[in-house]
Amino acid sequence: MGQFESKEAGTYAFEDIQYEKSDWVARITLNRPHNFNAYSTGALRDLATAFTDAAFDDKVAVIVYTGTGTDAFCTGGDVKEYERDYCNRPRDYWKYMGLFSNYIESILRSGKPVIARLNGMAVGGGNESQLACDLSVIAEHAYIAQVGTNVGSVACGGSTQWLPIFVGDRRAREILLLNERISPAKALEWGLVNYVVPSVVKDGDFIEGASREQIKKAQKGADGYSISLDKLDEKINSLVEKLVAKFPECTRYTKANVNFFKELSWHNTIGHARDWLSIHYSSMEPQEGMNAFVEKRKVDYLGLRQKAADGKSSEFLWGPYSRTCAKCETKNIPEEFEFCGKCGAKLA
Repeated sequence: MGQFESKEAGTYAFEDIQYEKSDWVARITLNRPHNFNAYSTGALRDLATAFTDAAFDDKVAVIVYTGTGTDAFCTGGDVKEYERDYCNRPRDYWKYMGLFSNYIESILRSGKPVIARLNGMAVGGGNESQLACDLSVIAEHAYIAQVGTNVGSVACGGSTQWLPIFVGDRRAREILLLNERISPAKALEWGLVNYVVPSVVKDGDFIEGASREQIKKAQKGADGYSISLDKLDEKINSLVEKLVAKFPECTRYTKANVNFFKELSWHNTIGHARDWLSIHYSSMEPQEGMNAFVEKRKVDYLGLRQKAADGKSSEFLWGPYSRTCAKCETKNIPEEFEFCGKCGAKLA
């Protein structure tokens, strides 16, 4: 056994992914269907470990990356975890982004073609994950979207860097600023994916170009409609067969060269993004956006804007730390507090 043959995945206890290798293919499946395959901190470690193992294994020619089920490929980071952990300890988000960077770079630098099998929606970091891959096939019931400015974050884990490369400046801004769903047909037209395959079935027959109404029925299993990923797997297997029949060294260096602009934009921005996001998690926007997500309520976008317009703080939850207690002389009390949090005295 060579010193660079990875032993880690053989003994590593994967918790949030499924990982298997056979017939020259490594298949990595994000397995968190209860959270629409949103990756947790632990999942990022699992994914980077699996991609690294596949990269080092000479018995692997192609990597297929997908999610469990038919609802989601990946919906990015676990917002519940963000709200619970990183809004309370923003410094830890800097550490989290280090794991995320390792994960994305393990795809970019795997030295093997990585195919994104989009079995369901690819949202937020899920879209960034599929952009990191070399080829992408999307099922017709799925869609692509970014959500950063909806939830109090910025999609600078790949999307702000790579969408202008993939779709051009104007379309990139449309995706990032409006956060609207991109249908499979539009994703294909814009160059976000390579192939679209039918996935809506009616009484056993595939429907090409299924409508939104037909997709909704299929996802509910209503009126004889259902979702099938058979065509998706047929296309994936066809691509795998073609990629296996190529020289591995030429394939590796081709990938490295084609990665030039992705690597250039990534490394010129990700360090800054990592620091900015960790600082930003101490502000009002992620607090409001992610609490609203967890509480399943509407985000008060205008309320935050109105605070700024009225000359109040839109950055701090209870205003800047500008007050001092006349009784106990405690300093740095939030501007909107009426009583001292230390001695309880009413503030003048």
